[in-house]
Order: sequence, then structure tokens, then C-alpha cells
Amino acid sequence: MSLLDHLAQTARATPGLPSLVDAHGSCSRAQLWQRVQVCAERLQQLGVQRVSSQLDNGIDAVVVDLALRLAGAVHLPLPGFFTAAQVRHAQLSVGADAHIGMASGIASVALTERSRITHLTLTTASPTLAAGSALVTFTSGSTGTPKGVCLRAEHLDQVAMAIVDALAGHTPQRHLCLLPLAVLLEQVAGVWAGLYAGATVVLPPLAKTGMTGAAQLDATQMASCIDAHRPESLILVPQMLQAWMAALAAGAQAPASLRFIAVGGARVGAQLLARAAGMGLPVFEGYGLSECGSVVCLNRPGAARAGSVGRPLGHVRLELASDGELLVHGPRFAGYVGETDDGCGAYRTGDLCQRDSDGYVAILGRKRNVYITAFGRNVSPEWVETELTQHPLIAQAVVSGEARASNAAILVLRQDVSDGSVRAALDQVNAGLPDYARVHHWLRAAEPFTPANAQLTDNGRVRRERVLARYADALDQFYPATA
Repeated sequence: MSLLDHLAQTARATPGLPSLVDAHGSCSRAQLWQRVQVCAERLQQLGVQRVSSQLDNGIDAVVVDLALRLAGAVHLPLPGFFTAAQVRHAQLSVGADAHIGMASGIASVALTERSRITHLTLTTASPTLAAGSALVTFTSGSTGTPKGVCLRAEHLDQVAMAIVDALAGHTPQRHLCLLPLAVLLEQVAGVWAGLYAGATVVLPPLAKTGMTGAAQLDATQMASCIDAHRPESLILVPQMLQAWMAALAAGAQAPASLRFIAVGGARVGAQLLARAAGMGLPVFEGYGLSECGSVVCLNRPGAARAGSVGRPLGHVRLELASDGELLVHGPRFAGYVGETDDGCGAYRTGDLCQRDSDGYVAILGRKRNVYITAFGRNVSPEWVETELTQHPLIAQAVVSGEARASNAAILVLRQDVSDGSVRAALDQVNAGLPDYARVHHWLRAAEPFTPANAQLTDNGRVRRERVLARYADALDQFYPATA
């Protein structure tokens, strides 16, 4: 059943069922469905076809998203931290004919209580979008220009329903959204799965969650938000989990209501997960990609394995290529903006994986990032970097060693400490790594890797090629030429 049909049905069957809560109030199933229909009718009257939005987390953002789907328009949700140039690039790429933002501006029309819609004139020719596209999300890859991924509504519905099925018997009934709703993971696994499950979805404004910009986080404020709203479930990226745990260690409280904390978006270190378990936090690692509609694999209560991202959800089937690359069979994206996808065959993820006899999948790293040492050993730098950043002293790391006899790391440290302290930290990390993956050389980064210096993507992934280029001369000093 589509999400829209499900909402219409539950609005009739259980009209008073709590649905959404934000800083301005709450919304029952019947109220939500009514607001969606009114908004969709307004959109149809305006005749818009491809609409971008840039809204804070809240009920209005959910209403707008669902109304655009009901109206048959393509939705391009954009994070609030996007710059004006990034917004315009995305709008031009999709051929947006209208934009929905917060309630301000003179040349705009009220759409919901706190949002307004403005017509756009960006291009004379609409770029090609795959047939059936309902939502376009821009990936934030480690290199190159982000691509717009076109997704069909029925595909996203399948993912959301598969998440609910995977948590059967342990389904959270109160979910707190901490990630921006423009992030596909929160939208699908948080809001849509929550609506399918009959849960109450809590949507505080991002400023109240401690999130600022693309990668700034006030961990104390985030911990306070979690404690105040008493959720049963959360979705976090690894940096958020690590920061929250530091706040808990410093005296913040985690509510006893928590039952399921999903962590994904980047590789999660085994040490971090072990520490979370030691603190009594119900943390479960998962894995997904925008091209697969978000979640592909998930650890869950009663079916979790340390060191893995869990088993695949029921709507997909996984296969490993001869070189270990993960292939995903099942529903897939409709194509990138300006391109189409024939939907045939498996989707090649570009991730190298291992899978055990029980079906649990472990992600080793990106296929394109693997380098070969002078001794012919393959090293996935993400694996080593994850182990490095689990040490309390190391905030960020980029590892290199292509054709070298030893590996080197560029480190961003959390504190200004002596070289001896850094060496001791590396010795601790190296003790848990095989010899070919150990870090023998290191240097301090001149500054943290951030989106502002183009060394970090907007969703927190290191642009390793740019970092390595920035420090190429310094790295070469570790490998003097032999006569």
C-alpha cells in the first residue's frame, strides 16, 4: 500500500491517532491528511511541476512533501545549510519551477501556515528526469560534483515498509528526528516508516537539536533535546553518536524510553559501538545508499552482529562480485538527473564487503579508494581511518600508502598535545591492526577538514583526493628517494 493510501485509510479508521509533533503543536492522522489534501489542491491550482523546498524540521515540512506527492509534482528537498549557489545549482539541474521556503518575502504566496511558495524562472528547457520521478535527492560523494538521484514514490514506500517489517515486535512508537528532513535517511526511515508504523514522529527545529550548518553540533544541547522528548528511537550519524556519548560521560542523561538507535551514513567503528553498548545504549548499525532509496541492511533487536551492518531488508537481495563489491538486486533509483536507468540487473554499490554464512554484511570500504602497498597488500583506507578516529585524541584522519612500503596519516587532533602523545595514540590503534595496515608516519593537518575548505562534503565525508593533494609534498618527505 502506498504511503498516501495508508494515510487516507488511517485517517478514516483512527482519526485521532497522534501523528506529528513540532514546536508549534501536534497533528492527528485526520488533521495531517486534511492538511496534505488542502496543500496539494493549492499546488495543483498553481500548476507547479518541479518544486524545490528548503524548510526547517517541522510539521509543515512533512505536509509539503506529502502534498507534492499527492499533487503529482517532483520534490527537490534541500538542506537548510546549502548556500545560495548550491541551491541554485540544484534547482537548475532539476528545472525547478517553484521554491517553497519559510514564511517570508513579498513575491511569494502562502502555502501552509509557516511556508510560502515562489515561482521560479531559471531555464527555458526542462532537464530530463526519469519517468515516474517523485523525489530528487543530491548525493554528497567524496569527489566530483554531487549528482541528483531520481527516486520513484513506490520505491521509497517499499523501503519504508521493509524497515517496519524488519522491526516487527520491536517497533518504536515515538521517533525523534535529529537529522534534517532533507536528508533521505531521516525522511524515509524516520518519518515515512514512522507513519507506516503508526508512531508519533517528533520534529523539533534543528536549532533545538544542537545542529548548526552542515557539520556543527552542540552535543550538550542535543543530549538535552533527546532527554526532553523521551523518544523510543533515533537516527544518528557516527559523529553525532560519538558527541552524544561524550556528553553522557560528562553528566548528561539518556532517557530510559530509548529502544532503538540506528547509526549509519558512514562507517561506524567497532570500539565506538562497544562503548555505546557498555553505556547501555541500544545502538544498531545499518547501511544504505541514495540510489537504493536509503536503507539496504540493518542490525535490529534479536538480529544483530558486531562488526556488521546487519542483514538485508526484505525488499532486496544481495550478491558479492568476484572482487568483493556489493551488488544490490531489487528496486532501484530511476536514474540520475539528465540520465535514465534501465532498471535492469543489480546496482553496483562500489563498496567492498564480506558476508558471513548467516547473511550478515560487513562493509570494508570504497572500491575506488583501496590502494596497494609496495608489498602488494590491498588496504581500504576507510577501515584504518575509522579505527584512528575511535581514539579520543583523533577527530579526523586520512590515510595513504599507494605503492609505499609503509602507511602515513594526516590527522586532525581534538587537543593540542605533544608528538609523543600522538605517537602513543597511534601505537594503541596499531595494536589492533594487521602489520600491513598500521600507520607508521603521521602529520598534523593545518586545519580541520570542512566543507568551507572543500576537504569535506556537506554530509561529512572526507574529500580524500583534495586532502591528499593539499599535503602531497609533506607526505613525500616520509619516503626519501633511494639511490
